[in-house]
Amino acid sequence: MEPFFSWLGTVPWWIIFPIMGVAGGAAKAWERNAKRRHERRLETLRLKAEIKTAQLEARGGTARRVGPAVIDTTASVAPNALLERLFSEHDEITARWLDYELDVAKLIAFPAMSDGRQPLVAAFLRAKKTADALRPASAEQTVTEKQVSEYLDAVGAYAVAFEIAEKDARRLRDSSFTEPERKRLDRAQQLLKVAVDESATQAERNVAYRRVRDELEGLILLSDEAVQVLEKQVAREIAAPAAPPQPMPEPLHLPPKTTNDGEAAQ
Repeated sequence: MEPFFSWLGTVPWWIIFPIMGVAGGAAKAWERNAKRRHERRLETLRLKAEIKTAQLEARGGTARRVGPAVIDTTASVAPNALLERLFSEHDEITARWLDYELDVAKLIAFPAMSDGRQPLVAAFLRAKKTADALRPASAEQTVTEKQVSEYLDAVGAYAVAFEIAEKDARRLRDSSFTEPERKRLDRAQQLLKVAVDESATQAERNVAYRRVRDELEGLILLSDEAVQVLEKQVAREIAAPAAPPQPMPEPLHLPPKTTNDGEAAQ
């Protein structure tokens, strides 16, 4: 330390303040990074704990089988029922995720949920890929006990990963955008209401739809499926009110024609 203080004695006094500022900024940056690393470790531990809990709960109603390595689900009710329950949970999570992917209003309200750069969303997408890959073709398929166990674990991880990603997206909302970008998202949300309003004219809906796309350009990437769903809503025909049925006119009763002799014509 003595050489440092010797050098410090040769430095002009006014240089000390910029050096202290730089050192203070570096210390704060290190503290922020350490805090983020700590939060990331805690999030990882929490995710692992919740996955383990979900797996234990899923296993709670099924006893471990002792028998052959291959399970014939057509001859055993328990594996069949377990797979059907896992299929149902798997499909429910996927439907909840697609609700964010295909509903443009939800995409605007919770943009982080469709952003694969978010760590928790990326973890959910990886869990989805694993669950999809391990899913048996049907509950009647002959599968091994290991396959059932792996699929059960994958669905548990898929469910937990979605819950955590959804909570984080609802917490973030549009906080990752700048103030001008948030104003664009607000305008897009208002225009979207006009674009799908059945009481608006087709021309009004078309204009609103184009402006929605303009406002979202560079902010949120809409999938082709989301665009198709939105375009169908925009192009929906406005049903004209049915006209009430008109009563049939009564036939005219004309007097019979007469001949020159005053007799009625036949």
